[in-house]
Amino acid sequence: MRIGLIGSGFIGGSVARLALAQGHEVILSNSRTPDTLADLVADLGPGASAALAADAADAGEIIVVTVPFKNYTAVPVEPLAGKIVIDTNNYYFERDGHFSAIDDGTQTPSGALAEHLPTSRIVKAFNNIQWEQLLHDGLPAGSPNRRALSIAGDDAEAKAAVTALIDSFGYDVVDAGGLVEGRRFDRDKPAYGPRATADELREMLARG
Repeated sequence: MRIGLIGSGFIGGSVARLALAQGHEVILSNSRTPDTLADLVADLGPGASAALAADAADAGEIIVVTVPFKNYTAVPVEPLAGKIVIDTNNYYFERDGHFSAIDDGTQTPSGALAEHLPTSRIVKAFNNIQWEQLLHDGLPAGSPNRRALSIAGDDAEAKAAVTALIDSFGYDVVDAGGLVEGRRFDRDKPAYGPRATADELREMLARG
């Protein structure tokens, strides 16, 4: 499978490395030009390439959007029509500035991206784990105390595809529900950050 990345920072690079280990192809992009990703592409090795964001979006079968939340409106719209988009973003007002609709609870960060990408199939994932843990905490399916990650989305087929990808990375998956329920594992919620099994994560999401 080809996985396009819009944003190639710590989380994007970690997802790319895990995807390559599973035999996928990754196309990385950032807010600049592909040549600025030459060192990362070289480090990742065969199967990795760099492109402009619109080209990575067009080429990928699953797209990972992993940019600072304040930049979400720069994500290309047309190339992502109908595609599965994994949203890893977190809203940090200290970095992003204040968005009143999120501050007052009438909108979620993933909801804002979904409004920007109205025909894409958004699944929120990977926002509540540190990049180093994402790289190193995965275990084979069935392992005792296997770590679980949460997802949220409105498209069942998209969630199934993302669940399969996360499982291949070494993690159980807990479905929090529709995309709006991604608020249950946003910043400062019980499910944001801690290492948890699937049962523990379900309890944290319920408290969120």
